[in-house]
Amino acid sequence: MIPASGNLTPDELRGAVSSGEIDTVIIGFTDMQGRLVGKRVSARLFVEDTLEHGAECCNYLLAVDVELNTVDGYALTSWEHGYGDMAMIPDLSTLRRMPWLPGTAMVTADLTTANDHTPIEVAPRQILRRQVERLAAHGFEPFVGTELEFIVFDTDYRTAWRQRYNDLTAASDYNTDYALQGSTRLEPLLRDIRTSMDGAGMYCEGVKGECNLGQQEIAFRYTHALPTCDNHSIYKSGAKEIAEAHGKSITFMAKFNEREGNSCHVHTSLRSESGEPLFVDDSTPDGMSKLFRRYLAGQLAALREFTLLYAPNINSYKRFAEGSFAPTAVAWGHDNRTCALRVVGRGMGMRVENRVPGGDVNQYLAVAGMLASGLEGIEQELELGEPLAGNAYASDIERVPSTLAEAADLFEGSALARRVFGDEVVEHYVHAARVEVAAFNAAVTDWERVRGFERL
Repeated sequence: MIPASGNLTPDELRGAVSSGEIDTVIIGFTDMQGRLVGKRVSARLFVEDTLEHGAECCNYLLAVDVELNTVDGYALTSWEHGYGDMAMIPDLSTLRRMPWLPGTAMVTADLTTANDHTPIEVAPRQILRRQVERLAAHGFEPFVGTELEFIVFDTDYRTAWRQRYNDLTAASDYNTDYALQGSTRLEPLLRDIRTSMDGAGMYCEGVKGECNLGQQEIAFRYTHALPTCDNHSIYKSGAKEIAEAHGKSITFMAKFNEREGNSCHVHTSLRSESGEPLFVDDSTPDGMSKLFRRYLAGQLAALREFTLLYAPNINSYKRFAEGSFAPTAVAWGHDNRTCALRVVGRGMGMRVENRVPGGDVNQYLAVAGMLASGLEGIEQELELGEPLAGNAYASDIERVPSTLAEAADLFEGSALARRVFGDEVVEHYVHAARVEVAAFNAAVTDWERVRGFERL
């Protein structure tokens, strides 16, 4: 019987391969766009060779646009450099079963140079790892939860593609936020996703309906930053594969239509090396420790400069609309969903929820930004202002950037970003944003045709 956890040790994998239970191992990583990519290898080859030495892949995978077009201007690689290999080095602590793919296991890889195995600094997992290491030097352990929303359609992926994603049939006919009956018709798919993710080593908490037609959210147990982000990629990719097997499709786009967008609220907190919560102080009126206040002040101070890490696509910025439960004001508050940063919980559960990211976020980059800015607040002993009470949408507080171009400019000019991430990382992701902006500006949209074909 498959263990409920779904996790595998190398010896357990060898046994499953020897018995014929597992015949394929996926070695994968998350690319710039937040997608799970990699290769399938023979399970026998994996245990005999790849497990110890890793596998190769083309380094263009960190230098392409969303359609895998090669893009000039990256320092990492180019036609002039020959688009050589980089190595995928398996992190064996991430070995797991993939219940929705028969006979398959998976391992998450770190990316290095092919020859001397120097870490690739612009790789999303490496960017987060550097911030985890910085926190560890202070004796801090980051705990993170990501809450991905998605929209389910009764139209399958290939039909949706042929229709250019027009006239899709949503899986519900009305707002099903917290509705049980209205979500039940989706339950065969949702249950399959939940149980499959549990079988892949995750801890699924549950599912709830959301506001847009066909919209749902499946949540997972709060845990350490790195496994949370690893699990996020596997869940996002696996949910799409499971939906396809059900003849349906799902999207994590930040803003699919003019109704409510897909959020990815990210919760963070810090614990000591012994597991004690560091954000709690019962002697204060609001229960927040001085360290938490400084951490929150750091996130707030850097929020505009780091928005590129939280909202990486053109479409991301369509989600920031007043009265939509997506934030527009750079504000914090106690259990206030109109603010960008919402303080919730108590005791071990006291944390900050960053409400800026959408479902299209690259979670490694977003969490790295939150941890880096929070640590900056701690190191610089920043003072936190008063919480916003009331409607942040109606306030005169500074706003979240409204376009990808604005966010790229802010990130490029951020002295903090260059200090904590390095010039190489900043230039790499600013260039990726500039490529997207240029592609969008060159496109002629349906909106323009409807308005201009006859009437202009």
